[in-house]
Amino acid sequence: MKIIIYRRIDSTNVNLVEERINKELEYVSTDEVITIDASELEYVSSAGLRIILKIKKRFPNTNIINCNQEVYNIFEVTGFTEMMSISKTFKEISVDGCEVIGEGAYGKVYRIDPETIVKVYKNKDSLDVINRERNKARKAFVLGIPTAISYDIVKVDEYYGTVFEMLNAKSFAELLNEGESIDKLVDESVRILKQIHSTKNKLGDLPDKKEETLGWVKFDCDYLPKEIGDKLVKLIEDIPNTNTVIHGDYHVKNLMHTNDDNLLIDMETLSVGYPILELACLYTIYEGFECFNKKNPEEFLGIPSDTCREFCELLIEKYFDSEDEKTIEEIKNKIKIICYARLLRRQLVHYGEDNEEAKKSIEYCKNYLIENVPMVDSLVF
Repeated sequence: MKIIIYRRIDSTNVNLVEERINKELEYVSTDEVITIDASELEYVSSAGLRIILKIKKRFPNTNIINCNQEVYNIFEVTGFTEMMSISKTFKEISVDGCEVIGEGAYGKVYRIDPETIVKVYKNKDSLDVINRERNKARKAFVLGIPTAISYDIVKVDEYYGTVFEMLNAKSFAELLNEGESIDKLVDESVRILKQIHSTKNKLGDLPDKKEETLGWVKFDCDYLPKEIGDKLVKLIEDIPNTNTVIHGDYHVKNLMHTNDDNLLIDMETLSVGYPILELACLYTIYEGFECFNKKNPEEFLGIPSDTCREFCELLIEKYFDSEDEKTIEEIKNKIKIICYARLLRRQLVHYGEDNEEAKKSIEYCKNYLIENVPMVDSLVF
């Protein structure tokens, strides 16, 4: 059953409002779902909150919809959002004609104006994902990681978006295309990456990247020789369990330069794990996806393929502060094992083993693992 609450509920009209609602609910079963439509509600006082609390006690399946931001804030501050489902109305905006400055698995990022960007999510039912990412961004910010905080959620046609204030911001990909020094941007990328990896999450409430990776390789075992699959699983299991924070999607489109600051965006993949798991994700984006299509990294990152490879190579060298080719090659081989285990699973899940379009990349990943897993005794560096 739906109940509409109008304009204001405060001490001047609370008795009349309560009387009206009681009449509407007089013969309603306590098992009924009660939906309170707050689309016309402009303000609710503590007296009004007590009415809603009475409804909730009588009808446990009570929810509130269509709150404006101010009313929602009242419910949030007073703890009502923890007691029942309360949803907001969202401002509608258009991205027609807006510059696309990035795109990932979950959404596309548009520049609305010189001060504002919006990430529009590809799934129409993305509110849970948005709220999860916003919570992770707040956590990263509290932990001292330089990140942008979303200050609003909006509707873009049938989709949801999250808005960031990014004053005159440009991604590192844009800066590279404008001729900025690759060494300078690699140095800054390494600095931020090491800052992230020096951060420990003590709450235990971020996903464990090792567990996710273990799921990938166990899936792969059905498609690899037994001895290769068994060793691959053991290599992942032997990776140290750590509460080191990792971003999980670290690349030049998620690094933004704004005024004199550099910020990291897109916190959906924030997790904890040993840093090689981060570096494997990073390598996958810059180089690994070439096994599907040579143009993939360039099309995804928006910078030339040669620049993708050079940026990745320099980043790994500077992260480990080493120019020794043998040392770097050994580290890269460990990184690639995780990369191609991930990509093998991806192709098999998306296409299946018999798909003609995917066969070449599946065979590439399998052959890399078959040839290189026996040569590695540990994925620790």
